Amino acid sequence: MEGVAESESRVTVTPLELFFDLVFVFAFTQVTGLMSADLTAEGVVRGMLVLAALWWAWAAYAWLTNTVDPDEGAERLAVLAVIGALLVLSLAVPDAFGGTAVLFGVAYFAVRALHIVLYLIAGRDDPELFRAVRRFAPTATLGPALILVAAFFDDGAQYALWAAALAIDYFGALTGRGGGWRVSPHHFAERHGLIIIIALGESVVAIGVGAAGHEVHTGVVVAALLGLTVAAALWWTYFDWVSILAESQLAHATGVARAALARDIYSYIHLPMVAGIVLFALGLKKTIADFDDPLPTVAAFALTGGVALYLLAHVGLRLRIHGGLGHGRPVAVLVLVALAPVALGVPALAALACVAAVCTALIVYEVFRYRESRARLRRTREAPDLSAS
Repeated sequence: MEGVAESESRVTVTPLELFFDLVFVFAFTQVTGLMSADLTAEGVVRGMLVLAALWWAWAAYAWLTNTVDPDEGAERLAVLAVIGALLVLSLAVPDAFGGTAVLFGVAYFAVRALHIVLYLIAGRDDPELFRAVRRFAPTATLGPALILVAAFFDDGAQYALWAAALAIDYFGALTGRGGGWRVSPHHFAERHGLIIIIALGESVVAIGVGAAGHEVHTGVVVAALLGLTVAAALWWTYFDWVSILAESQLAHATGVARAALARDIYSYIHLPMVAGIVLFALGLKKTIADFDDPLPTVAAFALTGGVALYLLAHVGLRLRIHGGLGHGRPVAVLVLVALAPVALGVPALAALACVAAVCTALIVYEVFRYRESRARLRRTREAPDLSAS
């Protein structure tokens, strides 16, 4: 592979990386479909376990392609092969705990194993990176292997193996405390911003899927517009502030501190953001389909709790960079959580309207409350002192 030294100068996401990410549009849709087909607490648990596995696979390649150029020679062919494996993996998602569990496990193991192989090749001329990959490899192999083993078990044992696999995988990234890894801040931030947009695209897809087979009358149109309002608000809250702040903090960090910060705010904290969007899409899909009736319990909690989880991740990101809790987003999280039981007793359209109202109020509040700091951040892309806000 091309030199690892490029990691500090990677500026923009390549077309091949965008093509790679397109598979995740389908993967996120499949996760929502998995939960929608089994609208129970168990179905949501299954969906979140699958999403956590998919996210870690995506995050692994985000680190790889941040370090090396994937769009040249044999590397391009290798990434295309991984895309094929990801497609098979996505096809197996709806029955990942049943009839296609083995297929899912094999495809997932292949995706993760290829990542380690490609990273080892990339680090052959960089001793520090090579050592970092070697430290990471055991847990990055054992976790996927346990998911494959879980395919041969049922019920509690299967869930336990999945939980153990993901715990090993996620905690394995803490080995070495970030030493040896390379991060190009702008490219890394841009890549994660794009995956947030892809996840938000699932909300738009949910509108279309929910409306399929229904007459497009006033109720459906209003529900669709309210759903789009929430999706736009989620986009606004991330790209108006969070993405710029995270990138500037990453750019100001160096060495091990930069790698650890990238791991924490992107690989870890972005997962609940994506999970929140997917849960919201699940609730939105049911809202569009039956806007006149109260939502089922799981769908009601997904509609309000998904947005709450998304904003809670923003609070967590702010805490990680030592900026304090803030004001608007923690309050919005509490209001959305309180709305969950309310959503059970009112028409789905009213519940969605309440979520849209909370999101809109949050944006209006932040526009006025942080007018000067927002302008300074967007103008200079330098992180402000958040401790006083």
